[in-house]
Amino acid sequence: MVDRRSIVSFGFLLLLLFESTLEQTEPLSSHTERAALLELRSSLGLRSKDWPRKVDPCSGWRGVTCQNGRVIGLNISGFRRTRIGRQNPQFAVNALVNLTLLSSFNASNFWLPGPIPDWFGFRMAALQVLDLRSCSVNGDLPSSLGNLTNLTSLFLSKNNLTGQIPVTLGQLLRLSVLDIRGNFLTGSIPAPIASLGNLSFLDMSSNYLSGSIPPGIGTLVKLQYLNLSSNNLSSLIPPQLGDLQNLVDLDLSFNTLSGSLPMDLRGLRNLQNMIIGKNFLDGLLPDDLFATLKQLQSIVLRHNGFTGGLPDFLWSMPELRLLDISNNNFTGMLPNSSSNLNTIASILNISHNMFYGGLTPSLRRFSIIDLSGNYFEGSVPDYARSNASLDNNCLQNVSSQRTLVECSSFYAEKGLTFDNFGRTNSTQPPAAGHLGKSNRKTIILAAVLGGLGFVLLVMFIVFLLLCTRKRGATNQRGVGVGPVPPEGSEPPPGLVINFSSLGDTFTYQQLLQATGEFSETSLIKHGHSGDLFQGVLENGINVVIKRIDLRTIKKETYLSELDFFSKTSHARLVPFFGHCLESEQEKFLVYKYMPNGDLSNSLYRKSNSEDDGLQSLDWITRLKIATGAAEGLCYLHHECTPPLVHRDVQASSILLDDKFEVRLGSLSEVVAQEGDTHQNRITRLLRLPQSSDHGASGPLTAICSYDVYCFGKVLLELVTGKLGISATSDSQVKEWLDNTLPYISINDKELVTKIVDPSLIIDEDLLEEVWAMAVVAKSCLNPKPSRRPQMMYILRALENPLKVVREENSSSARLRTTSSRRSWNAATLFGSWRQSSSDVTVIPATSTHRAEGTSSLKHSGTTRSQGSDQHGGGELSSSHRHSKEILPEPSVDIERPDQE
Repeated sequence: MVDRRSIVSFGFLLLLLFESTLEQTEPLSSHTERAALLELRSSLGLRSKDWPRKVDPCSGWRGVTCQNGRVIGLNISGFRRTRIGRQNPQFAVNALVNLTLLSSFNASNFWLPGPIPDWFGFRMAALQVLDLRSCSVNGDLPSSLGNLTNLTSLFLSKNNLTGQIPVTLGQLLRLSVLDIRGNFLTGSIPAPIASLGNLSFLDMSSNYLSGSIPPGIGTLVKLQYLNLSSNNLSSLIPPQLGDLQNLVDLDLSFNTLSGSLPMDLRGLRNLQNMIIGKNFLDGLLPDDLFATLKQLQSIVLRHNGFTGGLPDFLWSMPELRLLDISNNNFTGMLPNSSSNLNTIASILNISHNMFYGGLTPSLRRFSIIDLSGNYFEGSVPDYARSNASLDNNCLQNVSSQRTLVECSSFYAEKGLTFDNFGRTNSTQPPAAGHLGKSNRKTIILAAVLGGLGFVLLVMFIVFLLLCTRKRGATNQRGVGVGPVPPEGSEPPPGLVINFSSLGDTFTYQQLLQATGEFSETSLIKHGHSGDLFQGVLENGINVVIKRIDLRTIKKETYLSELDFFSKTSHARLVPFFGHCLESEQEKFLVYKYMPNGDLSNSLYRKSNSEDDGLQSLDWITRLKIATGAAEGLCYLHHECTPPLVHRDVQASSILLDDKFEVRLGSLSEVVAQEGDTHQNRITRLLRLPQSSDHGASGPLTAICSYDVYCFGKVLLELVTGKLGISATSDSQVKEWLDNTLPYISINDKELVTKIVDPSLIIDEDLLEEVWAMAVVAKSCLNPKPSRRPQMMYILRALENPLKVVREENSSSARLRTTSSRRSWNAATLFGSWRQSSSDVTVIPATSTHRAEGTSSLKHSGTTRSQGSDQHGGGELSSSHRHSKEILPEPSVDIERPDQE
């Protein structure tokens, strides 16, 4: 017999469901609001597919939320306009004034070029959520926004907003989220921000803000996320920030903050991420500062001027995943204690300091270690050999160490005795005063013989260089994007791979089942490093499986890729799921499946829409793809130590997920960048012609500028819509480039319209972005690698494309007086483009813009890279420039270290 209470409960649930359905389907009751929605549909050019005219808006219009027959919410995020609407997009939302109960308006990722209307603050009184992220909004922030007293969330990031932050924002007492990052806002942070007592999220990063951090921010006790990075903030870190007891993330990196870390920061008991790199901080780290910060997972203090030793507590913090204090003046010995704390994904970077002594068991907890540029001595423990960078130390039996003189002098200054690389002291050279007359003849004879030997050595090297160049001229790569990689770039014998960090181990049977026994229907393509198949794992996850036949492909190819994935991780790299290495003849690597394939087959695709036939990617998506690819390359070039070179940058290597977010693939050829080798130094000394002056067709592919060249072809493919350019060899594409590049000039926007993809529908503002990308592409294609811009500058240009072309000819007072740390333009980053189109000169200028990676965690490799605060990057200047330096006259060639 069925329980009566169960029947009653079931009936009650049905009643609730029925009432909920009635509420959701209640038709729009206001004729005024229906007229307003139709007007909005017309002014924004929304498609009938999303807002069909003959259907009730409350029940059938996408993104429209109603309550009791009234409109309370609009979400047009990511909507596409009609063809007519795309021809002249504007911030045309006047009809919103008639939606008097509207509490939420979300237009993120929808084109709204133009300023925010001043009436927003007077006619939208019920608004609680305003989301205009990535809408191409420009102009100043209207002070009337301070009248939106019901506002709880304000998202205005990644736009082109200018001017100062209105002090009236301090009136938004209910505001919980304020996100204005990635704009061109100037001036100081207004003090009334301290009145926003309900604020839990504050992000003002990547603007031009100056002055000091208001101490009043310390009164925002509900604040959990504070990001003021990539501005020009100066002065001291206010000790009042230590009162933010609920703060979880603190990012003050890429500013000009000075002084020491306040002891008061020990009050941040819930802090998980402390990112304060790239400033001018100095002094000692207080011993007790970190004792109470037991939740810390990331500490980034790199590129400052800190001195003294590290507090002992730093080595035993239970949750620590990242400790980066590189490029400071820290000194001292490592603690001797061994720790059994968590070692998962723990990263230690203490490079370029003055640590000394032996390597101790305290390093065991870290899975990735960078100790380069210190004065460590003694032998290297086994646990540090496979996962540590050890260059430029004083260690035994390790290559690329400091000289005996450097090490001995350093230890002598400390009152210590250097171990002489493990050799006996008798091997050290005797003092000059002990040389007798009998030794002088020996020295003279040795000098003569040494000089003769050097001459013979130079002649031999010259002979080898000429032979190598002759062989290299006849080699070609199978995929047609450049020459065969040099033999020296292959992984060294005895490569040690940490398989524990390489995802899952799959059985061959699992992969057979996932791919239908590797059937032809599951084959995606035959790649140069293996065949790619689409499959579905037992848990329903879509994957791509690469089958590598070792009878036709070198073993080092897959080993090099495994080694790469064991040591690197970034949001812009294709996710690696695991491997199957059971078979002797075949190996299998498993990656995440990318629904939108790669750029080469996504630029144009068939559409099921009744409005379109063959559909091409819109400009916003193309720019998004270019920026994402630049972020990935920026990580490889500037955040990895040593810098890594992709060597296979083309449209088919740029993978796209379901939201067209970029994941770099084709990683089997990644190698460390070739250093300034003895061979190169001898070549420059003798002024021998070498490939670095020959464009991209020479044999040097293991340098970052080769990736830049290939990326330039990808950018041109996005601008022109010319498929296959990035995958075509230089000899085949030369004629096309010769005919195309003359149409790219920093002085003439209209020229570029002759080469722009005719399928693109763009307005005047978007045409400027296309023009800017073309200018960047041309700079990447400079025949001389030393004159191509670095990826960090390319990324910044793509993130702010209008600045490349608008500020080149601007003479406003604001530009002439803005700090060179963030005020850059085509002249300062790419040299003068007023030269002839045949002489593509690129002269990257020293800059300190933010170049830190893209994930939620704001530190190297995890946030935007969004550029790169790279280990390999040079020091960045924050000094101000005179107007002629901001807007210079046509420049002359500047000698660079890697240029003949």
